Amino acid sequence: MTLIQAVILGIVEGLTEFLPVSSTGHQTIVAGLMGLQIDDPSITAFIAVIQVGAIAALVLYLRKDIARLLLAWFRGLFNAANRTDPSYREAWLVIIGSLPIAIVGLAAKNLIEGPLRSLWVVAIALIAWGFVMLVAEALAKQNRHEKDIGLKDALIIGGTQALALIPGVSRSGATISAGLLLGIDRVTAARFGFLLGIPALAGAAVLEIPAAVKTGGVGIGLTLVGTAVSFVVAYFTVAWMLRFVGKHSIRVFVWYRFALAAVLIVMLTTGFLTATGVRT
Repeated sequence: MTLIQAVILGIVEGLTEFLPVSSTGHQTIVAGLMGLQIDDPSITAFIAVIQVGAIAALVLYLRKDIARLLLAWFRGLFNAANRTDPSYREAWLVIIGSLPIAIVGLAAKNLIEGPLRSLWVVAIALIAWGFVMLVAEALAKQNRHEKDIGLKDALIIGGTQALALIPGVSRSGATISAGLLLGIDRVTAARFGFLLGIPALAGAAVLEIPAAVKTGGVGIGLTLVGTAVSFVVAYFTVAWMLRFVGKHSIRVFVWYRFALAAVLIVMLTTGFLTATGVRT
């Protein structure tokens, strides 16, 4: 991998991690177009680790909410009187909602990093989940808000987030869609999904750090560059996305997903790209 390639992948990560278009899918496509072997362990690890930049950007943007939840959680752990605080309850919902993706990610690690690392999988998932997003918007009532989220909602949204381990689905697309189908308003669904994404992304990055810096891998220098770039770009993306969903539906992203999938299918069927990203 070259410096320019690391910068490009960092930009792609920052732009797509918090949009309902699949960051992993885009990373896979872009890496393939640049001639990188997308199922190479070092490339897979690099893509996972530069998510640290996006995580840091998200933590910085939501720092007040995160501090509030952490403070309420620790207070509630050691003092029963503080457990009536809504923030204590919300903190537990985030923790519980984060469990499904952690369990699935560990159990299916070889599948996720192996057979699912295919551009055909990305194309199919872009289309399939695009239809789910359309249905979610069509059925959305948005009559439930932050205070209405319960344990069942957290588990359903968290379970849906686990589907984003399939390249092409999209973590934010999954959580926002699940929230809308549960009647939760779009902004609350997006925000709750972002909070669930912090432990999920952090866990994936930690697991991949050894592979990212191993001898013969991408290397720590390029990984740090990609991470820094993703941090800067992701911060502005998070801010834009939360403003966008406050006034608009996510249908526009569906049309983009369909168009991207169509282009990808053409490249695959014509032999311009192979399923593993090698250009012919």
